[in-house]
Amino acid sequence: MIDRLLLLGATGDLAGRFLLPALARLSADGRMPDGLQVVGGAAQDWDDRTFRSHVATRLREHAGDVPATVRDALVGRLRYRAVDPAAAGTVAAAARAFDDDDAADRAAVAVYLALPPAVFPAMLGALGDADLPAGSRIAVEKPFGTDLASAAALNGLLTRVTGGVEEAAFRVDHFLGMPTVQALLDLRAPGRPLAPVWDSAAIAEVEVLWEETLGLEGRADFYDRTGAVRDVMQNHMLQVLTLVAMELPARQTEGDLHAAKLELLRSVRVLSAAEIPARSRRARYTAGTLSGTGATGGRTVPGYTDEDGVDPARGTETYAEVLLELDTPRWTGTRFVLRTGKALGTPRKGIALHFRTAAPACDPCDAERGAADRSWIELDAPEEGRPPGAQVAAPGERTAYGQVLTDLLSGGTRLSVSGEEAEQAWRIVDPVLQAWAQDAVPLLEYPAGGAGPPLLGGTVGSRRE
Repeated sequence: MIDRLLLLGATGDLAGRFLLPALARLSADGRMPDGLQVVGGAAQDWDDRTFRSHVATRLREHAGDVPATVRDALVGRLRYRAVDPAAAGTVAAAARAFDDDDAADRAAVAVYLALPPAVFPAMLGALGDADLPAGSRIAVEKPFGTDLASAAALNGLLTRVTGGVEEAAFRVDHFLGMPTVQALLDLRAPGRPLAPVWDSAAIAEVEVLWEETLGLEGRADFYDRTGAVRDVMQNHMLQVLTLVAMELPARQTEGDLHAAKLELLRSVRVLSAAEIPARSRRARYTAGTLSGTGATGGRTVPGYTDEDGVDPARGTETYAEVLLELDTPRWTGTRFVLRTGKALGTPRKGIALHFRTAAPACDPCDAERGAADRSWIELDAPEEGRPPGAQVAAPGERTAYGQVLTDLLSGGTRLSVSGEEAEQAWRIVDPVLQAWAQDAVPLLEYPAGGAGPPLLGGTVGSRRE
């Protein structure tokens, strides 16, 4: 197991809210390597003391459940280096800022890029010049590229930096680490109640939903350059689709699972230019009141185009819906709908199954609004006592990032997306985004806190009522 972690973007929100708290919880559970060394790198001209003080504050906020002695021990081991991807020497210096870094036989380093996607190419280029030790791994957060061409270019950079070792390139999809998502394969395994009805003869439509009551919450600079499709549909939601629809491999080794997911992605039929207007929908929210009782619930928000940091000319969508079909014997005739939106009236992340007849009894499926032919599989149950929409990491998210770090340091790939998977996912959504950019599909509007725009025509639909 790698015992050196270089966290680039160490002063950012991802590191402070998820990664560093995950390290603290793993340390408390005894699941981190003995003597783990962590070096943080970011743009600020800080020293070790300033960085440690910053991390201690973030851990009190986001890992208060971890004993103070464990948090203090982690903070005391941290080191910091200012890095600038345009100055490759600073990145190389950070990669060597470990004990015995001058030794001839340097130990492997796990490098985590907790950075804005726009920085990835420059940082990967700098890492390529840093002469990382053999066995090192590089974790890259999503979104991986902005389209198929940029994803292929990033894969090329990763290939150069890692010497062509695919396992050394860790394309993070933390949602795969959610316990409920990992349980999807068991849900449809042989001998389980759903196994005999897991095909088009029984299921008319499958909806993969990622609906949030949250608005931008200060993330305009990132989100306005990303949008709903690039933020969650191209990665999280298509990965969930693969777990729902792929053929279960005889052995569930990491290699076999990646091969099965890739085969499924290749089977998704790309929408033609003529089909896209009828099979996709985009929208953005207008002024309204966010629902719920959490930190954001009941708060009036401006329309998306009036949010600070938003450029209305970009036409960024906060809602996206796409209807897909799979060219496989199992799923011919079943519709697959991917739908995501921000500032909606009800938070839902899960899978809605629409059966052609009565839905079978299934644990952990719930009846979909009492309908006899619908079942709901929840993928993001809120913490007990935690209001929906609250800006607090749910237990599943905590577990997920702990699993990501464990995989990264131990050499696992279960929570990583292969280079081919990433490119196949872009193959599916690229034509839709290109058509939207040409205004082939109108940009609709919906009030914040409402149900969202009308569903695509011809789908069974699982509307929030």
